[in-house]
Amino acid sequence: MNVIVTAGGEIQPKQPLYEVSHGGLKAMIDVVGKPMVQWVLDALGKSANVERVVVVGLPPEAALDCAHPLILLPDEGDMLSNVRAGAREVMRLDPQATHAILASGDIPALRGEIVDWLICQSQDQDQDIYYTVIERATMEQQFPGARKTYVRLKDVELCGGDLHCFRLEATVEEGPLWKRLIATRKSPFRQASLLGYDALFFLMLRQLSLQDAEATVCKRLNVRGRAVLSPYAEIGMDVDKPAQLEIVCDHLARNHAKHIPGTA
Repeated sequence: MNVIVTAGGEIQPKQPLYEVSHGGLKAMIDVVGKPMVQWVLDALGKSANVERVVVVGLPPEAALDCAHPLILLPDEGDMLSNVRAGAREVMRLDPQATHAILASGDIPALRGEIVDWLICQSQDQDQDIYYTVIERATMEQQFPGARKTYVRLKDVELCGGDLHCFRLEATVEEGPLWKRLIATRKSPFRQASLLGYDALFFLMLRQLSLQDAEATVCKRLNVRGRAVLSPYAEIGMDVDKPAQLEIVCDHLARNHAKHIPGTA
């Protein structure tokens, strides 16, 4: 399967990571000796089911590599435009492709086996989107102190992931799917607003299950979608703040040491 990695955006002075990035590209922030997005590319390179990788948002001179064919596209100015540019490129290179994996460039703890897991979960390719979610207990066990924001449902407490599978044509159609999902990706309250006021009322009373929420969102957006409950916290550990960067660096440094003789 093809993978689109969103890696655009310079850190602005008032944003939390400005002092770390010095106003540069977020995806190129150093994480344990290499750019943050390179960790994502390394994970994709270890996936046996990835065909090619399209990174959107970085200049062609960015010093990156991947074990699979790698294409770099410039920043289109916003996430929706970047996703669309990546989808168009995949469709141009692989006209037979119907779906692609969408990965954020700021999840450096990603591993190849996680990518293979999602590809397996979405192999029927009968949905417009396979949207990953992670239970609070899973996140806090793996990354205590990450301070993620969660949506409380009747049967589970969740945060969204940053690794999904989607139907390519859904990004170029003039529908509400991507605009709404991208606009709400960092705000659980806005995510909840996709349900509508009647369902939001039941959500506040914690009477709405994950299955109910999935069905309601799909109906409101007029899409076929599936919430995929991930056992991997790594896809929810995006780096937006210095404390999250510290947590990820510590995690990767310890994990990397385990694979170097005499350092574990």
